[in-house]
Amino acid sequence: MPRIKINGKKTLSGEISVEGAKNSAVALIPASILCDEEVKINNLPNISDIDSLEEILEHLNVKVSSGNHSITIDAKNMKNEEISCILSNKLRASYYFMGALLGKYKFVKMCFPGGCSIGERPINLHLKGFEKLGAVIEENDGEFVIHADELIGDEIFLDIPSVGATINIILASVKAKGETIIENAAMEPEIVDVCNCLNSMGAKIKGVGTGRLEITGVSYLHSCEHSVVPDRIEAGTYVIMASLLGKNLKITNLNPLHIESLTSKLEEAGVKLEIGEDYVLCKKVREYNAIDITTMVYPGFPTDLQQPMVPFLVSCNGTSHIEETIWENRFMNIPDTVKMGASIEINDDNTIATIYGKRNLIGKEVVSTDLRGGASMVICGLIADGTTIVDNIEHILRGYEDIVGKLKNVGADIEIID
Repeated sequence: MPRIKINGKKTLSGEISVEGAKNSAVALIPASILCDEEVKINNLPNISDIDSLEEILEHLNVKVSSGNHSITIDAKNMKNEEISCILSNKLRASYYFMGALLGKYKFVKMCFPGGCSIGERPINLHLKGFEKLGAVIEENDGEFVIHADELIGDEIFLDIPSVGATINIILASVKAKGETIIENAAMEPEIVDVCNCLNSMGAKIKGVGTGRLEITGVSYLHSCEHSVVPDRIEAGTYVIMASLLGKNLKITNLNPLHIESLTSKLEEAGVKLEIGEDYVLCKKVREYNAIDITTMVYPGFPTDLQQPMVPFLVSCNGTSHIEETIWENRFMNIPDTVKMGASIEINDDNTIATIYGKRNLIGKEVVSTDLRGGASMVICGLIADGTTIVDNIEHILRGYEDIVGKLKNVGADIEIID
């Protein structure tokens, strides 16, 4: 199995360009099958999750043409086939086919989705939303059959502003009869991106970017061309690296407003950043002070950047705290970080990590337990003395296009080995 080898303590200089948002792209592709014509999506990240979604499209007899960070999707001859566990287990975002197929055909049969094991990640809010629209749900040992004679708009209140549930209910609603209102909807930029794409096809979604979405069903969606928004989590990951190792390291092709919760925390710790219209520049590394972080739904501090922040906090003077409020199993990167020399304690209910700085990390053989935990271990390797080997890198490649090549181009001593 391939692994990543890192010789640490190298200064990073130059420019890293951010790709299109993974969490947007994996929803836009299932959303495209709702269209009655052809859809082209640009600025698509070249990551393994996109390959997995293309497999599902091909299984559904959707005509797909991809290359050069674009994909063209033509679902006119699509067949509503069962999506097997083999296909759905490759990524969490396969569940967006539930909403899309239900919205298009009033019937879907598929297995429970896969993805990183960062918590229970139930889909009860998705299912409750489908039921409010008139769907009947049958579940047997992880296989779902969801069907409806017709879908009729209703008012749906989400117990929590779930990104996945918000998008899935949108997908099921855009062709439903009447008006659907989603209260307490999630407001992440990726949801805005999906809504903008659907609206450009002719959907009628109001309140985009707010906690109240009003969706008036339409019978037909026409062709469109759409560009994926920049990936705020990839951008944030590289900005953290720049704060630790950058000397005039510039992260480009991003939206600074989308990572303001991160940059404000970095600046609170003492990082000096130059923030432009579409870039963030770190001119040099300084001594930083401990800070506390609590993960929140957007626009709060994103849970997906909590793990990459761990090595930053290890490098700060003083004691920092991370409170994880989104997922119950998101400290899986901590044991290997401690193995490399960090001093970190986790409370009994696995919600708060206390990080004692300033600690110097030593290169070790570590494991990527999940996507963002893997990114955290890469950062640990970059700042550590000696050599770090990261195993299970398939998790990392699910969400970061050519992370090794990008880091090598700005001065990191990093490579993929067998």
